[in-house]
Amino acid sequence: MNRRDTVHALPALAASVLGLVAPPGLGQKQAQTRRVGILVLASLPSITAIIDGMRSSLRDQGYVEGSNIDFDIVSAEGNADRLPGLATQLVARKVDVIITGGGNVSALAARKATSTIPIIMTSSTGPVEAGLIQSLARPGGNVTGFTVPPELGFKQLQLLQEVVPPMPRAVILLRHDPTQAAAREQAKVYAQMLLAVTLDLVEARSPEDMTRALEAVRVAKPNAMIVSPDPLLYQQRDQILRFTREARIPDMYSYPDIVDEGGLMAYTGTAQEILAGITRFVDRLLKGAKPSDLPVEQLTKFDLVINLKTARSLGLKVPQSLLLRAERVIN
Repeated sequence: MNRRDTVHALPALAASVLGLVAPPGLGQKQAQTRRVGILVLASLPSITAIIDGMRSSLRDQGYVEGSNIDFDIVSAEGNADRLPGLATQLVARKVDVIITGGGNVSALAARKATSTIPIIMTSSTGPVEAGLIQSLARPGGNVTGFTVPPELGFKQLQLLQEVVPPMPRAVILLRHDPTQAAAREQAKVYAQMLLAVTLDLVEARSPEDMTRALEAVRVAKPNAMIVSPDPLLYQQRDQILRFTREARIPDMYSYPDIVDEGGLMAYTGTAQEILAGITRFVDRLLKGAKPSDLPVEQLTKFDLVINLKTARSLGLKVPQSLLLRAERVIN
């Protein structure tokens, strides 16, 4: 994997798993080796680009694995039921920080396993409603990190409307997450009220459940589909892409590399913002900052990627105004 591929893949899992650590006190002659636990829902091969990117970012700042950093990476391989046991393993190994990827379910598993080790969530949605933190400004407890802004899905719907007019009905494909039930129902109301879009939510519980979920999408007959940013769905991207192309459904992702592979559009946080933010969090925590005092950050910078070849195959014309706003256009 070359560096360009790594950068393109980073936002795809941004709202997924990011692992890094920085030692306290770079000026020390004998820097203490710190241990970072990384708890992920996705399979290990799917996070290779993320780990490579983090290691590169840390090397640029003088943090070298095997010298002053060690990683302890555990993966649930797509099975959320394994997360609590894996989180307990990391706590038993006395890691200094736990970084979670896999949405609220991973962060909740880590927090249940420890109330003292700092936890950095990297792909949470609605962390207050999920009970992970008290507020964005003052998270309290031992959890901080990044959250996906609630308006991201709304903006993705707007962008799809510019390419797929009219768009009276759309589907969002999500991983099952009971902590988000109220927020998801509210999203349906806003979509209808503000965009005049009837929004169906289709949930997948596991890789084995994906075939059923996609059949539910087919039955809904949407004009377009958004695939939510989730490691489980990223793992199943080949199946999802085959389905959207066969069903001729315009698709939107939070993963730019899926657009390289044939998806229509992606709109997501930039790799640069994610790398800088996670590096900053880990560095501050390992230098003694309390997670309860570090405000949870929402991504503010976003890239739009468009695959014109896919648009043409679907008979869609992308407005010039949208092409000019895109960070990258694939012909």
